[in-house]
This record gives sequence, C-alpha cells and structure tokens, in this order.
Amino acid sequence: MAFQPGALNSAAYANDQNTYRQLNLFGDVFERVRADYVEPTDDSKLVENAINGMLTSLDPHSSYMTPKTFRDMQVQTRGEFGGLGIEVTMENGFVKVVTPIDDTPASRAGMRPNDYITHIDGTPILGMTLSDAVDKMRGPSNSAVTLTVIRKGVDEPFEVKLTRAIITIKSVRYNREGDIGYIRITSFNEQTSDLLGAAIADLSKQIGNARLKGYIIDMRNNPGGLLDQAISVSDDFIDGGEIVSTRGRHAEDTQRYNARSGDITRGKPIIVLVNGGSASASEIVAGALQDHRRATVLGTRSFGKGSVQTIIPLGSDGALRLTTARYYTPAGRSIQAKGIEPDIIVTQTDPDDEKTSDKQANAIGEAALPGHLANEEGDEQSGSDSFVPKDKAEDRQLLYAIDLLNGVRKNAAFIGGTTSSAMAN
Repeated sequence: MAFQPGALNSAAYANDQNTYRQLNLFGDVFERVRADYVEPTDDSKLVENAINGMLTSLDPHSSYMTPKTFRDMQVQTRGEFGGLGIEVTMENGFVKVVTPIDDTPASRAGMRPNDYITHIDGTPILGMTLSDAVDKMRGPSNSAVTLTVIRKGVDEPFEVKLTRAIITIKSVRYNREGDIGYIRITSFNEQTSDLLGAAIADLSKQIGNARLKGYIIDMRNNPGGLLDQAISVSDDFIDGGEIVSTRGRHAEDTQRYNARSGDITRGKPIIVLVNGGSASASEIVAGALQDHRRATVLGTRSFGKGSVQTIIPLGSDGALRLTTARYYTPAGRSIQAKGIEPDIIVTQTDPDDEKTSDKQANAIGEAALPGHLANEEGDEQSGSDSFVPKDKAEDRQLLYAIDLLNGVRKNAAFIGGTTSSAMAN
C-alpha cells in the first residue's frame, strides 16, 4: 500500500476528536446527575470518584489521593502515623488485609494476612472506596473500633475489637540468636537503611566479628515501601553491580541503580526469609541479593508486585499515585505477578488450614488481584502461604535458617559468605 502523506496525522487527529467526544459525554453525564439525581450531589465528590474510578480501572495500585490521604501517606513514610497498624487493599468490594504491622493494635488483636473486613463499627464496607474504609478505621488515639472479619477456615464472621494508637513504625528490629544476627525488616520507610546499619554494627559488636556466623534478614510479610530505601538496603550487602532497573513506557525512561563498593557485613553469609506477604521493595532486595548470589533466599514464593508507583502532587488537590514502570532484578527478571522463587523452599502451615482440604487457603499474590498489570512473558504464578507463627519454636522457616548457618543442616543451595559481586549467569 502506498504511503499517503498526512495519513498518520489524520489518524492522530481522528483519535483526538474521539477523545474529546468522550470527554463531552462525561460532561453530559455529570450535568444530568447534578440536575436529576434523587438527592443533591456534591460536585467535588462526583469528580473525585470519577477520577478514582479511572485510575483504579488501570491496576490495583494506581489511585487518586485526596489532600488528606496524601498528607497521611507522607506521614506514614516517615515512620509515624495514627491508626490500627494494618496494610490493606480492596478486593471484591471488601477490605483485604495484606499484613498487620508488628507490635500494633492489629497484630496484637490477632489480625492475619488475607482476613477480609466486611463491617467497621457495624457499617458495611460494600460500596465504600478503599480510602473511605481506611478513613473509618482511623481515628483519635485510644478510641475503640470494632471490625467484622471473615477468615478462611473459620465458619462464621467474627468481631475484632481494637483500640487505635499512634503507630510508630520502627522498621528494623533485631536480636542475637547464639552466634547469628537476626534482623527483621517490617517495611521500607525513611528510617530503614539507617536502622539496618545500626543493627549490623550492634550485632557485630555483641557477638564479635570472628564468632559471628552470619545474618538472617527476615522480610516475611513485609509489604514494601520506598524504592530508594530498598536500593540502599541492597547496597549495604552488595559490593558493586546493578541492584535494580526500572523500565517505563518509553525507552528513555529506563533507569538503572548500581551498588557502591563496600559490604557492611564483611562478607558474612546471609539468609533472606520471604513468603507470600513479601512484596515490592522487599522483593527488590531479595531479587538483587539472589541474582548476585550474595544471599540464600528461603521460604515460599513472594507476592509478585513488580511495578513502580510515582506520586505526582496536584497542588492543593492532593496527588496522583500512578503506575509508571516495571522493575527488574539485576539478571533482567520481571517479578510482576510472578514473585521471587526461593532458593530453598520451606513451607509454613497455618493451623487453621489443617481444618480444611484447601491447603492454599492462605495463598495470596499479585496475580490474583483483579485488573493486575500482566507479566510481559505471560509466566504468572499464584502467591504462597503468608503465615508466620508467633512462637519461634514453631517457626519452621526461621529454625531451618538457623540450622543452616550453624552447620547443623546441609543444603546444596545454601550460599556461604563471599565478598564477590559476581552475578550468576
């Protein structure tokens, strides 16, 4: 077919004209609702909900933030905020728990990943937006709230009463396990990298570098957080080379983040614990250390959130949370809707699951979220168990890691200490 000058411009013009017709349609509907709806409407709410509907139809992680929710998000990334201490998403009209945060009202009340919240103080959630539901769960410190919960393996809905608190998120906790340093990273906020450095220094001093057998970095049920903190944490362990790359819609949007020289553990062996609740920033760290063969990843398949959200402030009108890129591990792997496959798979059985024939009752994952961003290679995987027992004696994954570092247990996939940054081919 012969090329016709101006054909591309004509097609673009026609497309623009169609877009403007659609916008006119929106205007017509907006005016009809304002004029004829059975009750008076709030214009700002109509527009806000229309914007949010557009964004949430793209993928589960894009959304509009009102000025209030934008301020709340900024406070949360600083590591202190008010509420129940629970990471949530919306699924099938209900609020679904991603993970309760350690040492918060939600975790102390026994909330679990994959719990569904159906009512807040007796008010049904069905029909609310996620922002509306979160706002109802928040409130003054020391005030009470009752959540109605549905849990797989439990026959009837049940109520959980919680007392709101000021949630101060200390994203890194640690303790000595004999001659092993155990470090739990619960989220990635502005304090995480500094707290990790302090934990490594203190554990090395407590145990003595000569006696220290290695570190366990526990990122199970870590929902993620700030990209720069994931990069900084990875950099602490990797002595050079790529940590992660992000690729957007346009080739010029590709960015690569590299590690600087230096390993704060001095090459000690590292075991990273992950499960079905490990998402986003925690998957960046696990993937980088796995590709560089700097750590042994142990547990079950991670959540599979391999997309990057950019926060775009809109002045006095809040902000836009928009998915703008996918991220890739140093070996070029996309984790989106697939997750990190551990080097050593160790499952952890939830006692409630033993009452049912469905052994995947606690399975979660990005691939299960309606409208999720597809994996480009089509290799999508379901999520995995996210149960972590409170009693260390019942924690099979942690005990396995301790045995590996102590030499009590052998596994060919276990990687000993190294200062090399060479990446596996």
